[in-house]
Amino acid sequence: MSLSPVTLRRDGTVAVLHIDNPPVNALSPATVQGLIDGLKAFEADASFTALVLHCEGRTFVAGGDIASFDIPDFSATPFNSFLARLEGQARPVVAAVHGTALGGGLELAMACHWRVATPSTRVGLPEVKLGLIPGSLGTQRLPRLAGPVLALDMMSSGRMVDAKTALAAGILDEISELPPLQAAVARAQALAAEGWTLRRASALAVPADKIPDGFLDRTIADAAAKPQYPALGAIARSVVAACTLPFAEGERAESENFMGVLRSPQSVAMRHLFFAERTANKIPGLPRDVTLREVQRVGIVGAGTMGGGIAMTFANAGFPVTLVEATDAALQRGVGIIRANYEATVAKGKLKPEAMAERLGRITPTLSYDDLAGCDLVIEAVFENMDLKKEIAARLGAVCKPGAIIATNTSTLDVDQIAAATGRAADVLGMHFFSPAHVMRLLEVVRGAQTAPGVLATVMKLAGRIGKVAVVSGVCYGFIGNRMAEAYMREAEFLLLEGATPAQVDGAVESTERLGLAMGPCRMLDMAGIDVGAKTVIELDKSGGLPADPSYRVLVRALFERGLFGQKTGAGYYRYDGRKPLPNPDVEALCIELAARHGITRRSDITPDEILQRLMFAMVNEGARILDDGIAYRGSDIDIVWTAGYGFPDHRGGPMCWADLQGLGNVVAGIERLAATCGNAHGYWTVSPLLVRLAQSGGKLREATAPGVK
Repeated sequence: MSLSPVTLRRDGTVAVLHIDNPPVNALSPATVQGLIDGLKAFEADASFTALVLHCEGRTFVAGGDIASFDIPDFSATPFNSFLARLEGQARPVVAAVHGTALGGGLELAMACHWRVATPSTRVGLPEVKLGLIPGSLGTQRLPRLAGPVLALDMMSSGRMVDAKTALAAGILDEISELPPLQAAVARAQALAAEGWTLRRASALAVPADKIPDGFLDRTIADAAAKPQYPALGAIARSVVAACTLPFAEGERAESENFMGVLRSPQSVAMRHLFFAERTANKIPGLPRDVTLREVQRVGIVGAGTMGGGIAMTFANAGFPVTLVEATDAALQRGVGIIRANYEATVAKGKLKPEAMAERLGRITPTLSYDDLAGCDLVIEAVFENMDLKKEIAARLGAVCKPGAIIATNTSTLDVDQIAAATGRAADVLGMHFFSPAHVMRLLEVVRGAQTAPGVLATVMKLAGRIGKVAVVSGVCYGFIGNRMAEAYMREAEFLLLEGATPAQVDGAVESTERLGLAMGPCRMLDMAGIDVGAKTVIELDKSGGLPADPSYRVLVRALFERGLFGQKTGAGYYRYDGRKPLPNPDVEALCIELAARHGITRRSDITPDEILQRLMFAMVNEGARILDDGIAYRGSDIDIVWTAGYGFPDHRGGPMCWADLQGLGNVVAGIERLAATCGNAHGYWTVSPLLVRLAQSGGKLREATAPGVK
């Protein structure tokens, strides 16, 4: 029989409900039951003068057990009933808050009569990040304690506030330098001795003078403007209820709003991503006791857009960086761009000038590869050309010290070929950052055929130190993200040749009703650089990787040949007035010319739904093939790549989750329909066997794994 994570202890005349549920004292069903049992024992013992809630470890309760939300008959009633009993006690109840009090943890603390916290404590109600709302009276107690304006901001953004802010707002009652338990017991004893009138949040009303004119109407209207996030509307309605209704009626309103979003597709998708990020770090077959390599100093080869962004990423995280370029002009240009990026951040008030100077001081520019000899990790970040990358790899293999990790930032090329050129392939892997590298969260870690386990484990651990979410990929053209993006761009180009405009193609996937991408494929490639996209196709052609289709990606190569590189040249798929995209008549004429040359029939009946299906089904089908090929370990890893690296909407959960929510049977039928209508001479619309198997078995693509992965 397992022990309860909650125990009732005695500290003099004070009872201590002690929670020990590592790592973050989450409110698991066992923890909730332990709290219920502990409170019952306290109620039965009249010798106690007060009750303290205290948590073991580095934090107070940092949230609920998110997995329990998937239980078909999940109910918040047991915990909410406990909170009502806790708040209703006739003896003082004090929360000893430290670390973070988040979600159900803050709701637990707010049901206490007094909250004493350490100076470093942070509190918040971040349920909106899971597509949910606080379900244990957070929407009712927080506006009563802190006022509706701050409460709404905290719940709608999910942001935490520090202890001083929480104290000033009335969320906390005291900040103490003493250890949490000692401070809370002392306060409980004092409150009991003083005969202090107990302060219950549920008995408070939101003062009319704390509700700004028009606030309630604006709250509802602002949430209605973002229908893709129904939790915002549910939070808004619950806060309005807190301001206008008695507590019991507000409680009913919150319960209805919570249950209304619990099973919503948006919440299913966002909870999926929550677990997917945590699962991505689990590498099948990697020993737990593998020895990590020390990384203290980092080298970067290439001071262009990617190299400069990578240098900033490591400098921001406190690493000294050696930045190498081939010419002084290129080096000075790169350092100038880094400085300009930092200056822009300072101008926005997001970075102090002294912090900028400190970060710049960590970056040492040089023209000598010999200066990389002391680095523990060296990342090659030059443009996508295999010959150039192999030449640099050979130089790094010679100059880097024994045990140093050598990484390539290639976005598409064969990492094993680059690794072989170093002469020390076990030390090599891919570290594919996404542009801008100092902003985007994703790091694709490409595991080569000979990459040593310790090298892989070290880089996965390092990703967290530099603020990235890392996903492991095997070696193939484009890895996970760009291999799928190639299928996506293939269909975007064919649609343009068949008669769709760039605005139509982009609009179909940018529409919040259909998908909600921040940027469609044409705008995306214009921003990234059509020259970059074309060079990857050209390199793939050199390696013999293109299909035997003369019309394949002819448009991007034609734009490249004409010097139309997108925003950087003022014209690409669009022409640009500043950053504003406008129709480009030259592209329409080019599409007509290319369609005629390749026998592609132009038509005027292309609908937004057809565009969405062709782009998404192509991407999903390729994702399933990637899984079957063992390039990705899990469907959830693919979803992280697309949400963290390509701006795929979190409320859709990534392309694999999106396919599940459409119904895999519908996806398979749609691909088969496209094979019949578009033709399938080159296998573009051959359904992945994995998709067929999952559709037949009722499985989920987001939960699928590569062969041999458990």
